Amino acid sequence: MYLEFPTDRNNCVSPMNQLLLTLRLYSTGGHLLSVADFCGVHVSTACRIVRRVSEAIARLYRQYIQMATTPDDMMACQREFFNIASFPRVVGVIDCTHIKIDSPGGEDPEIFRNRKGYFSINVQMICDANLKIMNVVARWPGSSHDSTIFSNSRVRVNFEQNIYENCLLLGDSGYPNRRYLMTPLLNPATPAQQLYNEAHIRTRNCIERCFGVIKRRFPILAYGCRLLINSTLSIIMATSVLHNKALQVGDLNVPNLPDEVNIHELDVQIQNGNIPVPNMDGIGIVGFRHELINNYFANL
Repeated sequence: MYLEFPTDRNNCVSPMNQLLLTLRLYSTGGHLLSVADFCGVHVSTACRIVRRVSEAIARLYRQYIQMATTPDDMMACQREFFNIASFPRVVGVIDCTHIKIDSPGGEDPEIFRNRKGYFSINVQMICDANLKIMNVVARWPGSSHDSTIFSNSRVRVNFEQNIYENCLLLGDSGYPNRRYLMTPLLNPATPAQQLYNEAHIRTRNCIERCFGVIKRRFPILAYGCRLLINSTLSIIMATSVLHNKALQVGDLNVPNLPDEVNIHELDVQIQNGNIPVPNMDGIGIVGFRHELINNYFANL
């Protein structure tokens, strides 16, 4: 419906060809000009098509991307995470990844330059144990810290309002430790602390794998998007929807990127560059994390 034209005047591009053109751009990560030449349209037409199709797919966000809300769904999610490394009550793992862009220009383009020196969008995602994306926040410039994005997200509000009662998120040391957000210990000393860290790392690895899979499936997210900011944000949301749709239909065959693009290494570098933020529940092992370690991991 969103891709149809009212008439066939001026040899308008059919909805199917619009979709195929856009998917080719997603799957190659190439220049828009080369995609336009391949499809036999002008580059300005290709630009409008990519924007229209991306916005149309992104409108399906609420249908394909959502957190578990019912008690049964949350219990099922917790069981799947528990089967990984016996970490209890986890309903999602959270992290951010940088999507490279060209300089956006304007009055203050430097806010998009991240600490690695290139322009990017810092995208926050939450996924489940099956790598299904449950939440996406794609509107923050590359200079934004992960904890800033989370602090201003709807997910944080929902957890603090106890909508996800007795449930946990797992994040890296770039996030503050909360009663609902567990982060790893910086210097584990006791066997229980080491067991906590090991279970935390193995469970949270799902989000790193999710980033790797979606960037291999849609190389435009790995090589970088050369379109306008609004189109780039629509593409990020659209590829997230398509990733979940692919998992839903059982498409698990993800092509490998060329050797020169090591997405996992890039994400690890960005993760290691996170500056630990103050632990609002106490430094080290105090607070809810200390309680979880003493009451659960110390007894394993």
